[in-house]
Amino acid sequence: MSAFSVSRRRILSLWLPRLPIDRIKRQPWRSNVTPAKAFASEVGTGSREENASQQNSNNHPSIVVARQNNALQIFALDDAAARLGLAVGLPLANARAICPQLQVFDADEAADAKTLNAIAEWCDRFTPLVALDSPHGLFLDITGCVHLFGGEAAMMRLVCDVLTAQGFTVSAAIAGTSVCARTMTRHVHGRIVRAGEEVDAMRPLPVSALGTDDAIITGLRRAGLKTIGDVASRARHEITARFGAGFTTLLEQALGQSDAPISPRKPLPDYIVEKRFAEPVATDGVISATLSRLAEMLVAAMAQQGKGARRLEAGFFRTDGAVRTIIVDTGQPVTKSEVIDRLFGERLEALSDPLDPGFGFDLIRLSASRTEIVVQQQRDLDANVHDNDELAALIDRIAARIGGRRVAVHLPQDTHIPERAVLTAPAQHHLAAAAQAVWPARVEGEPPLRPLRLFERPEEIKVIAQVPDGPPARFVWRRATHAVVRAEGPERIAMEWWQSQGERLTRDYFRVEDEAGLRFWLYRDGLYDREIEPRAGEIVQPHWFMHGLFA
Repeated sequence: MSAFSVSRRRILSLWLPRLPIDRIKRQPWRSNVTPAKAFASEVGTGSREENASQQNSNNHPSIVVARQNNALQIFALDDAAARLGLAVGLPLANARAICPQLQVFDADEAADAKTLNAIAEWCDRFTPLVALDSPHGLFLDITGCVHLFGGEAAMMRLVCDVLTAQGFTVSAAIAGTSVCARTMTRHVHGRIVRAGEEVDAMRPLPVSALGTDDAIITGLRRAGLKTIGDVASRARHEITARFGAGFTTLLEQALGQSDAPISPRKPLPDYIVEKRFAEPVATDGVISATLSRLAEMLVAAMAQQGKGARRLEAGFFRTDGAVRTIIVDTGQPVTKSEVIDRLFGERLEALSDPLDPGFGFDLIRLSASRTEIVVQQQRDLDANVHDNDELAALIDRIAARIGGRRVAVHLPQDTHIPERAVLTAPAQHHLAAAAQAVWPARVEGEPPLRPLRLFERPEEIKVIAQVPDGPPARFVWRRATHAVVRAEGPERIAMEWWQSQGERLTRDYFRVEDEAGLRFWLYRDGLYDREIEPRAGEIVQPHWFMHGLFA
């Protein structure tokens, strides 16, 4: 089905105020958790001693501290610590004085961000438009998809129940704008604000719920404006003159009078098809059959608009929250479901980390994130078209197994610098350009001007030359001495000053042959009397480099 678009938006805001402490208490004995498994349930995977240690640690008040204003302050805390009167921002010394048995953990913003991203990956099962509301929040654009889950209330309840079961404290709200929904989550859990009810819903909330700067909140309270309703009752020009246009825009978004788009983590795919299971599936046969049916549905949806897929993504959502995504690129637009099956079969077989179903997948999704219009060609009489199709299909299968960057083509570049004369590009995306590329023709009866093997970085060598600007008579390369019996050159190549950064010296290239019949391509860096100036009383030795080997 094609990506949806409707006029009236609905935003689900999730806020996890205790994410840092919840993350630590879920896995207290583990320090290294991969992002793909950070949200996966670990119930029953630890030993009896580890589980007992977890239960004992959960009974003690726990806090997470971070250095702020040159002092350690509480960054997050659990329910037990909150019942003792501790709060975010309280210095650690004061907290220890209140509760000596306090468990203290250091803040780890990187680990918190990984956990939040893992939760966002799991939320992709509800909508492809999931945005981060840093540091501990998410936005879900649920416009047009709530009917799949029984309505807004049922969908919000499902999301919160799963997150709560995973050990996270969560607050949620739904509104027509992201600011309104986020403001509600800070004070009212589970509120659904209908269209046109934003002003009534916002009126009793304190101004601090807007999440604006502390200086603005202090100024509003000093002016006697303690609730959002008090601020909304004043004229907009008065608020703008005192607190700035940015705060006025934020207020209007909270009241539903204007809106700003959210920034999803991933771009919306062109086409999406998915299969939800009442009971989780874990066998390879069912997974392969499901992918085949989804491929047929996807191809049928694209065929209605004459398009083919260039990038395909298969998402596997496990029941414990872990999400696995497999991406396959193609060189030409794919319009056949058999090709999609073959590519994903190659990709699944070549995975270094096999697809682990765990307790099973309850959702499998197939999407075409990049599509192109299919250009019809004469395929009955033109043999070149068949050859190109077979070559492109072969490249796609190899790329799906070993990676697209490892299958490359070489394209000529308009430059005389040897190391820049050839560009290596992925074959899937540059096959047509490689077929039409024009390379310099070789002169019949003449030896090649360029070596068969060109080093990526020239290697410095030691050279003995009869004259300063003449060919070498003997050189040492990789601790082996070579006596030169034949030499051709020099071929002078000046650097491209309009592209070079800093001073680049002119090169004199020589094709030389040693007494064993080996042929080398080497050069001297710099010209005597112009770029290499002898100093008074000193002999300046030039620098020589080995750049390639002839066959």
